[in-house]
Formats: sequence, structure tokens, C-alpha cells
Amino acid sequence: MKSALIFVGALLAATVQAQEPPFPQKAPIEITVLFPAGSSADVTARLLADGMSRQLGAKVIVFNRPGAGGAIGYRYVAAQRLDGYSLVWNSNSISTTFHSGLLPFDYREFDAVARVLVESPVIAVRGDSKWRTLGQLVADAKSRPKGITVGNSGVGSHTHISSVALFKAAGVEAVDVPFGAAQVVPSLLGGQVDAVLQLPAALSGYVKSGQMRLLASLTSSRDPLLGDVPTAREQGFDVSLEAWRGIAAPKGTPKSAIATLEAAIRKTAESADFVQSCEKLGVRPAFMAAEEFGNLIAKEDAELARIMQLIGLKK
Repeated sequence: MKSALIFVGALLAATVQAQEPPFPQKAPIEITVLFPAGSSADVTARLLADGMSRQLGAKVIVFNRPGAGGAIGYRYVAAQRLDGYSLVWNSNSISTTFHSGLLPFDYREFDAVARVLVESPVIAVRGDSKWRTLGQLVADAKSRPKGITVGNSGVGSHTHISSVALFKAAGVEAVDVPFGAAQVVPSLLGGQVDAVLQLPAALSGYVKSGQMRLLASLTSSRDPLLGDVPTAREQGFDVSLEAWRGIAAPKGTPKSAIATLEAAIRKTAESADFVQSCEKLGVRPAFMAAEEFGNLIAKEDAELARIMQLIGLKK
């Protein structure tokens, strides 16, 4: 009798499993973007979603869940089912939001799926500014009693941390103004701040038109998409804080689903259309597979914790 019940139970489980459609045919795949519509994060996520839809033969849609430096979006995705249908367009913010006290859990609450692109934080001034190099800006700031004001994307954001790290290394008194991503550009053009530290996608059109000038990138080597813009290191300031974006899923998502998503992301990120579209926005496609990406996140989390502790931003 017992063996018969076991057999029936196994048969029922197999029937249910057989009725479950293979991933990703059950429902649309949802990518949560941590920033508002129209931001560089949003635009690039939508490019990725379009490519993934074609590769998977299933609809991939983007939802914007901004707020608290990304904490709102991370909380939402972490609480979803472990089935591969709920993803987050993650970034270095998974570490900065945690270490700044805005998020109760860290990167280990997610499984890495793939890194997609890299962005180079840049320091920019108005096109009519007298400052033509980072050295000139630093020298002038040191002569001012109150230093300079620098706009960024928000308290605890990657651009905020990058700005604090840069000017601390330069020995400059800088007042960081966390306007929020949508207000950074108007704040500089309107003269509310002396400079901004931002990701290039948000500034590229203004740089091309001459309304803004890039003084330096915070990268280990020059970014070919930025032309002849020198790094901060080249100009004597030892700061390098590249920003990356990728896809992650709630911890425990089936490995088969992650492998399917990773393959679709690779094909999309390496496609000519995606590469060209990203380069026009000033971002570099930089695919990295799940395991390597996970290792990178862990390594950078430790480094960001160190930097944030050093500059007084770690809670």
C-alpha cells in the first residue's frame, strides 16, 4: 500500500512538472530598473530587453522602480518567485546602497546572471568654464575659502562616492550636492554648481554641442568612447571607479533559467545593433558570464566598503 501511494505521488508530481511550460514560455520576463524612465540606466535596459526578447522568443519588459539609491527596486526583486521571470538591472549600487545603510541585505541576496556594460564616471564643467583640465579646477578650488560645489545623482550613489573619493584624493574642499539624476545636468547648465560628476550617457549630447566640457574620467585607462579625455590618474589623482551594469536574479533561481538568460544576454550584448546603440550613448558593452560576474561583484563590494569607510559614507 505504501509503495503504491509513493508511486501515485511521484506520478502526480511528474504530471504537474510536465504541465509547467519550459522557461521562458510561461509569462513575460520582467527587468526592474532602479532609476527613472529616460535615464541612461533605463535606455540601456530597454535596448537589452528588446534584444533578449528576440533571442528568447519571449517578451522581456522593463519596469522602473526608482528610489532610495536603488533600494526599492532591489527589495522588490529579492521578494519575487525563484523562477527566472523577475530580474534586476543591477549595478555597483547593490554595494553602495547596502553599505550606506539603505538596504538590509547585500549582493548575496541575488544570483549574478551576466554583466552587460561598463560606464566611465566623468567630471564635467560648463563649456564656457575657464577650467580646461582637472588640475586647473583643483588648483582654483584650493584657493577658494569654500572650495567648489559638485552635483551628483544622489546620496550614496556611485557618482556621489566617486566625487567624494576624487576630491578627497585631490585635497580639495568640495560641497557635494545630491540633486538626483534628472536634475544634475540642469544644475550645471543653470550655474547652481561649479561641476558635476556623472556618467557620460547623461552628458554626451551637451558635450557634443559644446555646452559642457569633460575634464577627466575616473577609469584605469582612457575610455575610447570619450575621445582624448584623460583619466584622473594621468593628471595626478589616483582614483578609478568604473561603473558597471548587469542582470541579477533572486538567490536560488534555477541554474537552467540563469544559463538560458545568460546565453540570450551574451548574444544581445555582442550583436552589432546593441554595440552601436550603446556606443552612441557613451557606454561600452562588456559582457561577462555569470560566474565571473559574481566574483567581480564580491571583489568590488569589499573595495567599495573600504572606500566608503575611508570617506565616512559607510554606516
